[in-house]
Amino acid sequence: MTDTNVLGGPLQACGSDPMTGFYRDGCCSTGPEDLGLHTICAVMTAEFLEHQRSIGNDLGTPMPAYRFPGVNPGDRWCVTATNWLRAHQDGCAAPVLLACTHQRTLEVVPLATLQEHAVDVPDDPGALTS
Repeated sequence: MTDTNVLGGPLQACGSDPMTGFYRDGCCSTGPEDLGLHTICAVMTAEFLEHQRSIGNDLGTPMPAYRFPGVNPGDRWCVTATNWLRAHQDGCAAPVLLACTHQRTLEVVPLATLQEHAVDVPDDPGALTS
C-alpha cells in the first residue's frame, strides 16, 4: 500500500542527504511505532533549528546511536507534526514540502497552515514563470 501525502497524491521522498524519515528511508512515512508522528518534510532554517533546540529538541547535534546525523540549514528533514506546529505558533515554522508530507500530519496540523509555508516545486521546474 502506498502512503499518501497531504495533497492526496503518492508520498514523495523528502531527502537522502542526510537520510531522513522515522524509518531512515528518505520518506516521511509513519507507522504504529512512530509515536512522534515524524510526518512533515521541512527545509531546515537556522531559526527553526534554534527554536527546536530551545524547546529541548536539538536537531543539530549528531546522535549515532539513533542513526541521527544532525541537520543543518538547507537540509530536508522529517520533523514531528507537534514540534513543527509549535514552531509555527511561535513564528518560526520551517518551509514545508507538501508532496513529501504524510497525510497523517492533518490529524495535528490543518492543511491551510501547511500551505502557508509550502515551498513545493512542480515536477517540471521549467514550467515556473517569473
